[in-house]
Amino acid sequence: MRVHQRLTHSLRKPHHKIKNCNSSNLLKSVTFSPRNPSLQSFNISTKRSVLAWFLQRPLPDNFNNKRITCYKQVHAQIAISGLQCDTFLANMLLRNYSKANDLDGARKLFDTMYERNLVSWSSLVSMYTKKGYGEEALMVFIGFLKVGNGRPDDYILSSVICACTQLGGGNVGEQMHSFVIKSGFDRDVYVGTSLMNLYAKNGSVDDAKFVFDGLMVKTAVSWTTIITGYVKSGRSDLSLNLFNQMRETDVVHDKYLLSSVLSACSMLQFVGGGKQIHAHVLRRGMGMDVSVINVLMDFYSKCGRVKMARRLFDEIEVKNIISWTTLIGGYMQNSFDREAMKLFTEMTRSGWKPDDFACSSVLTSCGSVEALEQGRQVHAYSFKANIESDNFVKNSLVDMYAKCDSLTEARKVFDVMADRNVVSYNAMIEGYSKQEKLSEALDLFHEMRVGFVPPGLLTFVSLLGLSSSVFSLESSKQIHGLIIKYGVFLDVFAGSALIDAYSKCFSNKDARLVFDEMNQRDIVVWNAMLLGYTQQLENEEAIKLYLELLLSQQRPNEFTFAALITAASNLGSLKHGQQFHNHLIKLGLDFDPFITSALIDMYAKCGSLEDAYETFGSTTWKDVACWNSMICTNAHHGEPMKALLLFREMIIEGLEPNYITFVGVLSACSHAGLIEDGLDHFQSMAGFGIEPGMEHYASVVSLLGRAGKLYEAKDFIEKMPIKPAAVVWRSLLNACRMFGNVELGRYAAEMAISIDPMDSGSYTLLSNTFACNSMWADAKQVRKKMDLDGVMKEAGRSWIEVNNEVHAFVARDKSHHAADLTYSILDNLILHIKGVGYVPNTSALC
Repeated sequence: MRVHQRLTHSLRKPHHKIKNCNSSNLLKSVTFSPRNPSLQSFNISTKRSVLAWFLQRPLPDNFNNKRITCYKQVHAQIAISGLQCDTFLANMLLRNYSKANDLDGARKLFDTMYERNLVSWSSLVSMYTKKGYGEEALMVFIGFLKVGNGRPDDYILSSVICACTQLGGGNVGEQMHSFVIKSGFDRDVYVGTSLMNLYAKNGSVDDAKFVFDGLMVKTAVSWTTIITGYVKSGRSDLSLNLFNQMRETDVVHDKYLLSSVLSACSMLQFVGGGKQIHAHVLRRGMGMDVSVINVLMDFYSKCGRVKMARRLFDEIEVKNIISWTTLIGGYMQNSFDREAMKLFTEMTRSGWKPDDFACSSVLTSCGSVEALEQGRQVHAYSFKANIESDNFVKNSLVDMYAKCDSLTEARKVFDVMADRNVVSYNAMIEGYSKQEKLSEALDLFHEMRVGFVPPGLLTFVSLLGLSSSVFSLESSKQIHGLIIKYGVFLDVFAGSALIDAYSKCFSNKDARLVFDEMNQRDIVVWNAMLLGYTQQLENEEAIKLYLELLLSQQRPNEFTFAALITAASNLGSLKHGQQFHNHLIKLGLDFDPFITSALIDMYAKCGSLEDAYETFGSTTWKDVACWNSMICTNAHHGEPMKALLLFREMIIEGLEPNYITFVGVLSACSHAGLIEDGLDHFQSMAGFGIEPGMEHYASVVSLLGRAGKLYEAKDFIEKMPIKPAAVVWRSLLNACRMFGNVELGRYAAEMAISIDPMDSGSYTLLSNTFACNSMWADAKQVRKKMDLDGVMKEAGRSWIEVNNEVHAFVARDKSHHAADLTYSILDNLILHIKGVGYVPNTSALC
């Protein structure tokens, strides 16, 4: 009764007083019962006013979960009160049904309305558009046109254009544009902006610009729409030009426009432009807006300025989840993976619940650093947070497990995915490729094709990497054929992968064909071809290709010179090596430790220890590879004591020796006859966390053998924790040859040949062992067995550079154009040295 009195008193006052009523009490009086006496006692005009006022007011918070029920009760009151023919009330109720997401209730109300006006039709079109039902919205608009309920206005046209945008534009969008022109709304700012959005989102940004130019009035939304359209179409330079034009107008740009402009700057890596926007934000006092700071963080992260992004993050007083995810993603994109993982942990400890984007980013970081345990923890969290079904999270999980070499777990996640896409398959195929599992990768690729999932560029690159790692030329050619069949554009990424695959499969001819067919080549493509030539010892071709590179617009980098220095090493051409070294210095690449190691190795192979020492001494920062190069250089050039001295200096410098270091050290001890020191160094490897490999065991056998301790060397081999390779037994066989132990040498040869029957070295050493002991029949028998078994001995080869041309000579080969002249001079020289009493030392041939 008190509610009834309050309502009666309020309605006697001016209408604005009704607005001060208690919403909860009024709601109870309106919706408590279909035959509520508090409304039944009012006249029809008062009922209408109360219901209209109620429908215009937001519901109290405690009614949020009962919104649809409340509106249905109001709907019932309207019918009971005899107001079902009131279009004004029906339109307001229609709008409230839409806000409550009761599309069925709204449609039923619309269909039963006695009279519909433009607002009725607009409300229904808008409802369907906002809920993503573009086709239904378009059908309602067509119904409006058929009924002829008045002329359309800017609101309904904007809603219909948004529906066309959802449907992908195309002919429907063009027809709608024509209708807009006929209706005279083509210059209307709201309709025009919707048209711009339609064209921009469907890739026709030039058509959007045409609409934009025709607008009589341009708002901040209009400018934002066209600028964003150009950014998303990859034409960021034009978007910045438009922004400069906008600054000359009176339009005040908001944070959405600044976000688009910053996106353009990040795409162009235009750091200066982004900093200007940052300064503008600070001048306008927008710095406290967390959304603007988030966009700035994203800009700095995409431009590689992660420290600046972190500074902004730390300055935010009240962070939101986007602040955390933006910085985590920035760390991941810039390979600061440990920092991304640390920030993710900090985020969860601060009480935030990471979303799918944060989880995807940190899983990528876990995969990059092979942090399997942390990846599993994120996986567990995704289950608890109920985001494990998100496609991005699932694909990131597959990628993380695959990169962490946990293919079983990766496959489990992959197999339970209901909607696998090309990213899912790529991650799994890449995992198999990493572990050189060709059959599993190809099976998955076949499944992908059968399932009508079109492979992408990364799919083929992963398969090419796998085929090259297993040296399968046939597979590489088939993949190349599929690339052509699927019409995948052969960009620099795919081109370099193809060249690398063909080169590793010993087919530089095919690699060069791919190289020559490419219209665009970056330095990675050139490097792939150069490396292919050096790997197959086609060193002259590598140098010729380098001359072509110098004529192009590409600038050589450290990888270019690594391949070229290797080519000079293979040729033994000191002159070319020095030229490459000079070019390195001019380009400022001579301080790279990787290059320094290659230069030292090149000078050593060319016999110039002086240049090797000079290069080593001039290096300001020496890594373990540089020290290894010098240690091995001295060990192989008869300077074992210098090699051991360098090893001590390296330890004093605080560098940790690695696998290669001990190969050089043990070789030096072997050449110097330092048995005790060598064995001590071998035992010390465990202290550095290094597990001895075959080269180390072979060096110890050589060390013992050179000292004449042949049977100790044999016992050492037989007690090895790993199965000895042929090279280990050949080391013992060589020692037996030196000391004339035929029986043990025969045994060592048998063991080496049983392990590697096609290696000619074991046969040659055994034959020489027999020859050194004048056992000619046995030596001949070994050579005969080689022929019967089809074992080919690689012919000796030497070369010399004369007048910038390399001349190669092979044993017993007379194919060189100056062979006759060369051999006649050799014969003459032999006659001269014999004439002065020279007697050849044939024991050196044993």
